[in-house]
Amino acid sequence: MALSTATSSRPASTISTISASSLMQNVPGHFPAPTPSEEDLEVPLQSLSQAVHARRAEYVRPKHVRIKLGTWNTAAFKGTEKDVAGWFVEGKGVTSEFAGLNLGDAAKERLEDREGPAEQEARYEKKAGTLPQGDVGVLPGRGDVGLYVLGLQEVVDITSFTEALRPYTDPSVAIRWKEAVKEGLPEDYVLVAEQQLLGLLLLIYAAPEVASEVRSVSTTSVGTGIGGYMGNKGAVTARIVLGETTRLVFVNCHMAAGADKPSLERRNWDASQILSRTRFEPIKDSMDLAQTTGEQIGDEDFAFWMGDLNYRLQDIPGDDVRRLLMLHTRNEYDLSQRSARKIDGEIENAKESVKRRVEGRLSDESNDTASTSAASGRTSQDTTSTAPTLMDEVSASEDPTSLQTTLACLLPHDELHAQMKTRKAFHDGWREGPIRFLPTYKYDVGSVGVFDSSDKKRSPSWCDRILYRSRRDRLAYEARIKEEETARRKDEEMKANGTDLAASDDEILFDYDPETDGGERDYDEYDDNADGVVITREGFEDELTQEYYTAHQRVLSSDHKPLDAVFMLKYDAVVSELKAKVHTEVAKELDKVENDSRPDVTVVVDKHRAEDTESDDTDPANFEGVWFGEVRWGQAKHRTLTIANTGRVAASFTLIERPVGAGQSSGVAPKWLNLKVNNEHVRSSSTGSQAVRLEPGETTIIELELRIFDVSVATSLNEGSETLDDILVLRVAEGRDHFVPVRGTWLETSLGRSISKLVRIPEGGIRRLQRQTPEGKNRSRGTSAASGTKSSMDSPRISLQDAPVRFSAPRELFRLTEVVEELSGRVVAEWEMTSNEDSGKPPWVGHPSWPFEEACWTEKGTEQWNEALSDACDALDSDKPLEASMPGGLPKMQRLYVLAQLLLLFLEGIPEGVIPDEIWLEIEACLASTGRAKPEPNAEEQRMAISELLSQSPSHSISFVLITSMLDRLVQEITKSDTKEPEAEPAATSPRRLAGPFRRMTGTGKLPTLAPREQSAHALAKIFAPLVAPVPTSGGDKARSTHERRRVELMELFLLKRGNG
Repeated sequence: MALSTATSSRPASTISTISASSLMQNVPGHFPAPTPSEEDLEVPLQSLSQAVHARRAEYVRPKHVRIKLGTWNTAAFKGTEKDVAGWFVEGKGVTSEFAGLNLGDAAKERLEDREGPAEQEARYEKKAGTLPQGDVGVLPGRGDVGLYVLGLQEVVDITSFTEALRPYTDPSVAIRWKEAVKEGLPEDYVLVAEQQLLGLLLLIYAAPEVASEVRSVSTTSVGTGIGGYMGNKGAVTARIVLGETTRLVFVNCHMAAGADKPSLERRNWDASQILSRTRFEPIKDSMDLAQTTGEQIGDEDFAFWMGDLNYRLQDIPGDDVRRLLMLHTRNEYDLSQRSARKIDGEIENAKESVKRRVEGRLSDESNDTASTSAASGRTSQDTTSTAPTLMDEVSASEDPTSLQTTLACLLPHDELHAQMKTRKAFHDGWREGPIRFLPTYKYDVGSVGVFDSSDKKRSPSWCDRILYRSRRDRLAYEARIKEEETARRKDEEMKANGTDLAASDDEILFDYDPETDGGERDYDEYDDNADGVVITREGFEDELTQEYYTAHQRVLSSDHKPLDAVFMLKYDAVVSELKAKVHTEVAKELDKVENDSRPDVTVVVDKHRAEDTESDDTDPANFEGVWFGEVRWGQAKHRTLTIANTGRVAASFTLIERPVGAGQSSGVAPKWLNLKVNNEHVRSSSTGSQAVRLEPGETTIIELELRIFDVSVATSLNEGSETLDDILVLRVAEGRDHFVPVRGTWLETSLGRSISKLVRIPEGGIRRLQRQTPEGKNRSRGTSAASGTKSSMDSPRISLQDAPVRFSAPRELFRLTEVVEELSGRVVAEWEMTSNEDSGKPPWVGHPSWPFEEACWTEKGTEQWNEALSDACDALDSDKPLEASMPGGLPKMQRLYVLAQLLLLFLEGIPEGVIPDEIWLEIEACLASTGRAKPEPNAEEQRMAISELLSQSPSHSISFVLITSMLDRLVQEITKSDTKEPEAEPAATSPRRLAGPFRRMTGTGKLPTLAPREQSAHALAKIFAPLVAPVPTSGGDKARSTHERRRVELMELFLLKRGNG
């Protein structure tokens, strides 16, 4: 009958349910559970992993795995690896008489043909297999075991200082042993963990179906040998997680040898060092929470400790033990055989030793009795009784011939059991199966049952052990320690208060009420569990049962007999498919609950305002965002976003800074977009808007206006370095963010282009060129943007770099100067014809730079002005009449002002200016040399010299002529009717001389009065000089002032040519 030991430690009680939090209450490092309130009971789990874990019963299924652990001290004998597959994998080498196993009649029949001990010993050779021939194996093995765990000691000679101090581990030893084990295992078994420390080797093999369940493998080693850290003694340890639920730890150790008290204490120290210094790698638990520190021995669900623990038999003569045990082992031999005669000899020697020891003790006791007989009044014969020997103990038992009786008498002397009872080692929940087999140490190599016959005649001992512990066992021990500590404190309090003496006081009456005086028990997570059920650290229910625990007496290749134990583990394994299903369901449930409890708003993109009269903004790509359609310079496009609180709770939202790429402006919106949130203006460059709170059902409006007046932005859009494609981010407090795309199609403009590109624009303007289909390409209007083909949102870039030159000067500049010149003439003429005394002064009186002086633009910035400016620019880009493009109700004077501003903007947008830098340097040198020339050239000669320099770039030269001619004509128009104009000073033939009166003061200290023509020319020159020839930004203030003065002098030179030529 197989040995069956379940991991139960206390009876079950009647608690019906166990919560997940209560299961974790004794786990080190767990978060303390808060006291639940009524509100807490209504709130679902917030963590997805916790919610999934709470439904773990739905995605785990019970599985069973048989675990076989084997330990063997090979004593560094050669050839021991040849026996390992036979005894460990195939279950051979077991003697039922010496192992306390009832194998049954069938198993015994299978062993009838097995080779006898004498024949086996006679066949023994070093470096060869020693298992008996004909042994078929009667213990679970091969495919019946799902997890093989083998712990070996002294696979190398650790008594050698060379090996003990070796700074590295020789891998060839482990390879040899792995090959030997693999020979006995089924082919599909795999090695899942291994660890070696000098002579210690731990190997773990798993069946395919078990290997797929193994996770989080971690191995480590602790040396406790020489100096407390060398590897000649110590442990190798492995941790695995089975089925994502159950932590298993396997320890293989070799502790200090020796039968004296210091050696015993060193063994206890070794064990404590292994426990405290072992660390495993951090893992993720079943709730996907990553550990910050590694686990230790004690954090697992099941631990197995095996190896050569080296604990001996104490307080008992070794000769007695050897003699008594060999009385049993000799029965295995034919008495005529050499081994039997050897055993008989050892028994006789042991018998003589025992006899001498008994006689010596009797003599000592007789002497002691005689010396005290007179005082005691007793005779010596009354005191001849002696302390019983081991033989006396066995004889007094029920069946002195039984091996199990002998073992039962020896086990009370076992050091390990004594240390466990006195809580010096392995006392915190560790347990061991019943020992029903002979001591595993020390035998003559090559013998079945001959204990150490050398001169040392070491006492037989159970040095090799296999211990195990469940989480339940450890928690039970900790609870017991806590109870004892509580009782101790109460005793101390009673002694301090004198209560312990109250029992002797007859006047004190003690009342006992069983309803109120019953001791309170802490909650025990095992009270409701069946005997043997272990609640794992993750809250799953496992069971562990020990089936066998025995030694392999018929293995002869070492002085230790191999030891193994077989366990059956029932564990809850996670089924990935079921967990994924539960995960999906829980995620949906939590998402629904979260969405119902979180603030939420709905963003509705409206078409546009009612007063917006755009003809068509249909987006053929079904764009789900703010679509502004085609956008031209200066045009206002309006859209609105309706924000509605569609949730169940109040919602507060803000516009936050959007993510930007390289070259994009930061802020809540791009710089070409203006915002109003809840009727409050929000700067596009700000990092956020004011929060707006909406109660459930309330709405508010976000107004969007797209209008581009900045010529630099228009230039970036023309070149494609910037696009009308951005995003707004609306953040709901404690809710989700809403991302609103904003797009439009930019209609390119002639503003912001160089003269070299402007002269390449054909008739029909830049707009006509943009709408042309590039040769060899088909623009697909209405196809999806996601498909990668073009839609109406995609505007092809206009490349003028390689286009042919079509005009000698920009046609746009010609049209602008022409219309300004013609319209200003008509305005002046109409004023002269229609003005009267009540009309006041004409606007050019007092404003010498009219109509380019901003002080005259009283309507600038109004919606009518802005629309007129945008329409005029669109007409310029479309090659349509400029004046006719503006609103019909706009007076001529305002039309002139609008066109004057458009002309200035046009010139401002020319990157290199009308006069490029390289030509200006030559002109500047020419102007500088004029003052030094003798005689000084007159104005006409200077104009001719400068014109010659400008002719190097004909398009720039003609552009300069267009501007100066327009201004010259304008000066004539506004000054021709002024009959009071004083004659110019004859000496003022140079623009340098013309500027002189502004720098020189007369003798009376007053500034000389300039004629209206000179005032107008000077004022216009100051406005146009920086546009025609931009002033460099580098240099100091004095240098920039000099540059500005010379540019003004240049313009004056050409504006006063009729008066000074």
